[in-house]
Amino acid sequence: MEQSLIERINELARKSKAEGLTEEEKQEQTHLRNEYRKAFRRNLTEQLEHTYIMDENGNKRKLGR
Repeated sequence: MEQSLIERINELARKSKAEGLTEEEKQEQTHLRNEYRKAFRRNLTEQLEHTYIMDENGNKRKLGR
């Protein structure tokens, strides 16, 4: 996810605490948070797919689901 989108999420969160959000900004915040969650899950899944576990005999095996 681009840094500018993360900055916008943070900007909306600060504004929400300080003065509240308009209905349009609330929808934008929800959309951006959902996009962030998707990207986070995608990155975590990718990382776990490339994770191996070494057993007591020194053999590597792929991490299963």
